[in-house]
Amino acid sequence: MTTTTPAHPCAGCGASVAFAPGTTTLQCPYCGLRQGIAPPTRDVREHSYDAFLAKPRVHTLSSRQFTCPGCAARTESDAISKACQFCGTALVADMANDTQIAPEAVLPFGLDRGGARNALRGWVKTRWFAPNRLKKVSEAETMKSTYLPHWTFDAHTVSDYVGQRGEHYWVTKRHNGTTRRERRTRWYPAGGRVARAFDDVVVAATTQAPGERLDQLQPWPLQQAVPFDPGYVAGHHTLRYDTEPQTGLEQAKTVMAGVIHDDCRRDIGGDVQRVTSVDTSYSHVAFKLVLLPVWIGNYVYGGKTYQVLINGVNGEVQGDRPYSALKIALAVLAAVALVGLVVWLYLANRA
Repeated sequence: MTTTTPAHPCAGCGASVAFAPGTTTLQCPYCGLRQGIAPPTRDVREHSYDAFLAKPRVHTLSSRQFTCPGCAARTESDAISKACQFCGTALVADMANDTQIAPEAVLPFGLDRGGARNALRGWVKTRWFAPNRLKKVSEAETMKSTYLPHWTFDAHTVSDYVGQRGEHYWVTKRHNGTTRRERRTRWYPAGGRVARAFDDVVVAATTQAPGERLDQLQPWPLQQAVPFDPGYVAGHHTLRYDTEPQTGLEQAKTVMAGVIHDDCRRDIGGDVQRVTSVDTSYSHVAFKLVLLPVWIGNYVYGGKTYQVLINGVNGEVQGDRPYSALKIALAVLAAVALVGLVVWLYLANRA
């Protein structure tokens, strides 16, 4: 277990400060004093995956012990950063002796709480068939700024494929005195090799948030990521990863496979393509752990809990929502009525 301290004390009053989204400063919640985060002294680095596999590593998922310097409370958590549950002091774990892979980079929050609420309001207004009362949820929503761990992978790939190239042609058919043209396709065997260099394929490194929702928050502006500094996570909740790099790489390969399949189709050419098999080799595989900013909200509507995730940089919202049975029923009735009107007009014109 790891003893923790605040990332930075306030230079004015000594209280714990928090990172202010959209800035490069830490702000004291009590006296309002701002102090800058020191500029990075290194670049964001990629790490060799082969070197990672070759190096023995003792790994444990035991909880960290947080000792609050504000109220001296001792708590346990698996988070990297959090707020003291008793006095609210911002706590950040000391990563120096951690057995887990340390975060290499962090993409700082660009959206503050007000910006996240505005994004949620805009999302709610565009939800078709949602109950009217849902619009009030954005005012009462509880939002938590959370850095979620993700793996990014680089790789050089060479893929040998086998498939078919289809070329369209037209034939003229006669039936009952009428002539029509029908499209046919001739298929030819195809095969070849495609290569690609992948950069920063992103996959979630946590199972504590729905993976499909996290994927829908992409793309992330990773060019804005900075080397990890405790200051950027101070005052925000930060999860540590529970998905190992080996599992992350397999997920990344699934993403790469879709891109490679499209490369094979382009290489085959023709009007249509079939890809029957692809054999891919990977080299120069590199990875890093990056913390990505997400506002996580949970709200209760009709006795049921719904969750929304908000990209902490651009405000993209993904989440669950209720549906209005009345609005859906009215929409179905309107569609049926429209179809009936079209049929009636058609029959009336033929009469």
